[in-house]
Amino acid sequence: RILEKAASLIGAKCRLLRVGRGRIGKIAEVHIRVSREGRLPIFLVIPLLGNVDAGKSSLVGVLCTGELDDGRGSAMSKVARYVHEIKSGRTSSISTHPLGFTDDGHVVNHSLLSPLDEAQVFLKSSKIVNLVDLGGHERYLRTTLKGVMGRVPDYALLVVGANAGVVGTTKEHLGIAVALKVPIAVVITKVDMVGEERVREVLDDIFRLLKMPGINKIPLLVRDVDDVSVAAKTMPSGRVTPVFLVSSKTGQGLNLLTLFLNLLPQRMRWEENVGKPFLMYVDDKFNVRGVGTVVSGIVLQGSIGVDDYVQIGPFDDGSSRIVRVKSIHLHRVSVQRVFPGQDVCLALSNIDYDEVVKGMCILDKSEVLKPVRVFEAKVTVLHHPTTIWRGYNAVIHIHTIRQTAELLESSREPLRTGVTAYVKFRFKYRPVYIRVGDWFVFREGRTRGIGVVTNIP
Repeated sequence: RILEKAASLIGAKCRLLRVGRGRIGKIAEVHIRVSREGRLPIFLVIPLLGNVDAGKSSLVGVLCTGELDDGRGSAMSKVARYVHEIKSGRTSSISTHPLGFTDDGHVVNHSLLSPLDEAQVFLKSSKIVNLVDLGGHERYLRTTLKGVMGRVPDYALLVVGANAGVVGTTKEHLGIAVALKVPIAVVITKVDMVGEERVREVLDDIFRLLKMPGINKIPLLVRDVDDVSVAAKTMPSGRVTPVFLVSSKTGQGLNLLTLFLNLLPQRMRWEENVGKPFLMYVDDKFNVRGVGTVVSGIVLQGSIGVDDYVQIGPFDDGSSRIVRVKSIHLHRVSVQRVFPGQDVCLALSNIDYDEVVKGMCILDKSEVLKPVRVFEAKVTVLHHPTTIWRGYNAVIHIHTIRQTAELLESSREPLRTGVTAYVKFRFKYRPVYIRVGDWFVFREGRTRGIGVVTNIP
């Protein structure tokens, strides 16, 4: 009662998680969350990584709708973006689905007439976990990288099918998350299809993989509510990796995974960026009848309101243009102002749909939007079959930017797997807006590498 009164004074609610024995009496663990009343919900972004056919889309469908899969792709079909994805059973695009929670931890989606109605989930939730469904096939790696780099994830779920185990792109996706310092939880799906011995084999493989030098994680198999509580508290450190056993067909383990997502704290400290100049990168663009050009993306810093003026660019010639924000939508709900960490849609005036390029920057009009063609960076080659020399071309992923760049200089030649060096890249086609400290991934064929921008000449 005392806790409830104290929480009510700050507009929060309490929920009893578990009770244990102490030296004298009992110890209770209580979860306290600020109420939705008069406030925007807490936002988390969690992409799902893993090999093709691991069950990522089915898991998203079951979590968001509350309806189990029939074993023939019914859950996947509810969240698929295109018809060809339903026909093939493979995700090839990026789609985001909100999983909302009330003050007391109940899933909002499950009580709605349409569980995937973004507007209703937004209006009724005090916390929203945006599950980003990504393709697992190697041919869709560029799309998967864009989904990770362009959304500033709090955490990531690595999905592994119990029937196939650690195969295909599983290790590669794990390596990317580790390199980007994104905390990971592992979800082993399809446990209903195999016996206990096979589940133990997959667990041993995953534990061995997580403990390898360079990854150095502490795996925690989640069996009950106590484990969920420990996992949620230690997850932000990035060292502990919870492992869940679930089935989208029978529902096994889904209650523990849902509770885990509800308890996870926000890792990104977005409130620290509120007072900075506005910045977002264009993730997607739309031509809406009666509205005009609409762009979407995550607000990285600052805030923006309706009728504010901002600049967008750089264009092919390096210039930028002042545009007006006609309207703003957040999860399909019209709002007057948005803040860092929110995935928003902006309707812009004074610019045509064809002029907008994904990866463009929208910046406060008082800032200098400097077009960048050449930049210096510190890079580490994660994998390369041979050696890398000057003149090497690779695709660079920074935020939502995806463009080929040429290696001009390197402090070490040649570059091989595991080598770290200071290099200079030049974008081949058009200038972009990047800043010192921005992380990026580069790829070409079987080559994978990661880097951070150190200087812009």
